[in-house]
Amino acid sequence: MPRNGCIEDKTEAYYVGLMNSVGYRKKDLEKPVIGIVNSWNDVNPGHKPLKELAQVVREGVWAAGGAPAEFTVPAPCDGIAQGEGMHCVLPSRDLIAGSIECMVRSHGFDGLVFLCSCDKIVPGMLMAAASLNMPSLFLTAGSMLPYKEGGEEYVTPDLKEAIGKFNSKAIDKATFERWRENMCFSGGTCSMFGTANTMGTFLEAVGLAPFGSATMLFAAAAKIRQARDVGERIVALTKEGSRFSDYLNEKSIVNGIKYVSATGGSTNAVLHTMAIARAMGLTLTLRDFDAVQKTVPVIAKFKPSAKPNIHTYHQAGGVPAVLQTLRPHLDLTAKLAMGGTLQTYLDTADIRADRDIIHDLDTPMHENGCFSILFGNLAPLGAVVKKSGVEPSMFRHVGPAVVFNSEEEVRDYLLQSKVEKGSVLVIRYEGPKGGPGMREMSIPAGMLVGMGLHTSVAMVTDGRYSGATRGPCVGHVAPEAWEGGPLAYVQNGDIIEIDLEKNILSLHVDDAELARRKETAQRPDKPLRGVQAAYRAAVSGADEGALWMYR
Repeated sequence: MPRNGCIEDKTEAYYVGLMNSVGYRKKDLEKPVIGIVNSWNDVNPGHKPLKELAQVVREGVWAAGGAPAEFTVPAPCDGIAQGEGMHCVLPSRDLIAGSIECMVRSHGFDGLVFLCSCDKIVPGMLMAAASLNMPSLFLTAGSMLPYKEGGEEYVTPDLKEAIGKFNSKAIDKATFERWRENMCFSGGTCSMFGTANTMGTFLEAVGLAPFGSATMLFAAAAKIRQARDVGERIVALTKEGSRFSDYLNEKSIVNGIKYVSATGGSTNAVLHTMAIARAMGLTLTLRDFDAVQKTVPVIAKFKPSAKPNIHTYHQAGGVPAVLQTLRPHLDLTAKLAMGGTLQTYLDTADIRADRDIIHDLDTPMHENGCFSILFGNLAPLGAVVKKSGVEPSMFRHVGPAVVFNSEEEVRDYLLQSKVEKGSVLVIRYEGPKGGPGMREMSIPAGMLVGMGLHTSVAMVTDGRYSGATRGPCVGHVAPEAWEGGPLAYVQNGDIIEIDLEKNILSLHVDDAELARRKETAQRPDKPLRGVQAAYRAAVSGADEGALWMYR
C-alpha cells in the first residue's frame, strides 16, 4: 500500500493513479502489497521453472487477502558463464542485492517473496532481504532430474569430469557427445551439492523457506502446493508485522553454518555467509566461520564428493533429517518463517532418515567439519578448501609449484596433458580484484579429477572453485596476488606445503628471497571498463566475503 498507509491522502494520488494504470483497483491497494521478486529467465535451467511458480504464489497472495506485484532481477548461470563470463558472476551477487533494494525502496512493498535457485541469486537476495529487513519468504525451483544410463545416475558435475576423461581417452567421442547431450536432463537446479543447493538448503536450515523445497524435483506436484503456501504465508507475516531479522539472525546463521558443514557444502558458502552477515550489520570473520563449522561432524555427502545426488538426498530425508540428527548442536529456539520454532518442527514432523545416506552422530563421515581454513606465509589472511571432498591421502601434500597467471593458461596446460604427479598448480591473478570477479576454476578442477590426478596433484588459487569441485583444491587465498599477496611471488619449482589437518598453506621460500622477488614483480596488464572496473576499484578481499556494494 502507499508509503503513508492511506490511499485517501491527496498526496498519494500519483501512486494510486499509476497503480491503477497497471490494473490495480482501489480496494487492491488497501491490502498488503506483496512484491514477488522473480529471477525467472529462459537461459538458466535452475530459473526457468520460476515463471510457473510465480503464478501460483500470486494465487496464494490473492487468496490470503494480499495484492501481488511481481518484478524480475537478473540470474546468470555459473555453468554457462564458465571462462570469460565468470568475471561477471560474483559481481552479479551484489548487483542483484542492490537492484532489489532499489526497487523495493522505490515502490514501498509491504512484504516480499523471493523466487530463486542458483549460485549468486540466493545470496544476493538474502543480502537484499537483510538490508531491507521486511517480512520475507524464499522459494527455490527444485532440482533437475538425473540422467540414467547403464544402471547409473549422472548429473551435471559428471559432465565436467567427462571433459577430463575424454581428454585422457578414458571414454570415446560417442560417449562424450551422448553425455554432453543428456547429463543436464531437465530444468531445475543441477542435482549436486554445489553452491546453488548448498545455499538453497541453507534457506531451509535457517527457517526462510519451506522444508523440502530445495531438494524436491522441480516437476513435483508438491512444489506447486509449496508455492501457494508461501503466497498465503507472506500475507500473514506482513499482517503480523514480522521482520526478516526475526528469522535470520545470529542464532540461525550459526545453525546454518553448522548445517552446511555437516553436509559437505560449497566453499562459496564461506564467502556468502560473511557477505550476508555484513548486510545485516553483523561481523562474521573467516576465523569465526571456522570456529563454528568445525564443531560439527560431516554426516552426509553428495555429488560430486560422493555418489548420492540431490534427489537421493530428498528421498533420504532431506534437510529435516540432517537437522534432526544435528539437534544437539543447534539452537532450537530459532524461529521459522513458515511458523513455529525449529524445536516445534523437529518435535512434530514425520522425519525419517536413511542412515546409509545421512549418518548419525556416532558414525560420522568426518570429524570437525567439512572445511579446512588454512593460514601460513602463502595465505596470511586465510584460504579455504573443502576437506570432505579430498582423498585422505592428499590431506598433506608437499610439491613443486607450476605457476599460471590465468585460468586459461592452466586449462591449456591440462589439455596438453603435461601435468606431473606430485606438483602444485598455482593459478593467480584470479582474485576479486585481479580477475576481476574471483572466477571459479571449476573446469580445470573437474578435468584434474577426470584425468585421475586428484590423488597426486593439488591446485592453489586466489580465485574460487565451484561447489561441484572435489579434490585438493585450495581457493580464496588472501591477500590475493593483485594486491601484492605472497601468491604473486611464487615461482616454478618452489615447494608448497598443504596440510589440511594442521591448517597450513606454506611456501618454502625464506622472507629475504620473497622480499627480493617483490622488488621486481610485475602484475599482468588487465585494463578494464564498465562494471568490471567499478568492481575492481571497490571490492573487498575474499577473507571479508568479496563485498562490493555492501562493505
